[in-house]
Amino acid sequence: MMEAPMKQSGSVQFLEPNDSQPKSPTFVQLELKRVEDTPIDPNSMLEKGCMEYGCQHYRRRCRIKAPCCNEIFDCRHCHNEAMNNIKVDKMKRHDIPRHEVQQVICSICGTEQEVRQVCINCGVCMGKYFCEICKLFDDDTSKKQYHCEGCGICRIGGRENFFHCYKCGCCYSVVLKNSHACVEGAMHHDCPVCFEYLFESRNDVTVLPCGHTIHKSCLKEMQDHYQYACPICSKSVCDMSKVWEKFDVEIAATPMPEPYQNKMVSILCNDCGSKSHVQYHIVAQKCPKCKSYNTRQMRD
Repeated sequence: MMEAPMKQSGSVQFLEPNDSQPKSPTFVQLELKRVEDTPIDPNSMLEKGCMEYGCQHYRRRCRIKAPCCNEIFDCRHCHNEAMNNIKVDKMKRHDIPRHEVQQVICSICGTEQEVRQVCINCGVCMGKYFCEICKLFDDDTSKKQYHCEGCGICRIGGRENFFHCYKCGCCYSVVLKNSHACVEGAMHHDCPVCFEYLFESRNDVTVLPCGHTIHKSCLKEMQDHYQYACPICSKSVCDMSKVWEKFDVEIAATPMPEPYQNKMVSILCNDCGSKSHVQYHIVAQKCPKCKSYNTRQMRD
């Protein structure tokens, strides 16, 4: 191998590099080239920030611009809670028209854009579940969200577990498909206990034997306070036969004073709807038709 020529300079010798020989790239240059040559994985961008953004209602990577007041919120529930707060003037309180939302703001890059699932600027997926009709974004797909055409909104729990009753105008569990009592617009009203609008409620709703609807948690609270009648129609919310048997025993063990032994009263049964004329008792009056003690006294 030939060496570069040596040049004498006093007692010190210098190696003269050949200008035609290419210089070796530095470590920094090599790293920059490696980064530039590495292809961007679009899937990594789609998943960026998943489950890290959102609010107490939804995990999502965008915020919405309310078409009604032009303000920005994490979700429609955040908007409704803020705009219906007691501190807000009564004349200015309102709910957001969810289907009219047109603009969203990406939580990763801050780009405002028309409603879409993937950010037009940074390419991040703003919600693993996305409904273009309801303008709903949610990264938490464990809720098993689905859009119901009959209801016109998104539901949770899995499409395979629910059916839409067109008479009641809402979705029910498939368990109730052939056994529930149809009530027109069953969920298009407020919960009779907490007064939240049931049709759009995020809390579990149950159907009573009478066909009326109520939050599961509200029904449990009623039962915890020994309230077993529907707040709307007063029919029993569960099988009360064992309780009625105890009433029989108590009434048999509690004879009425002589002045009341022959007293007769008119009653209306809340369970079967029949009217009867029965002997009065201070504990309760029993319906002779269905044997229920869920009755009320009527004026003669």
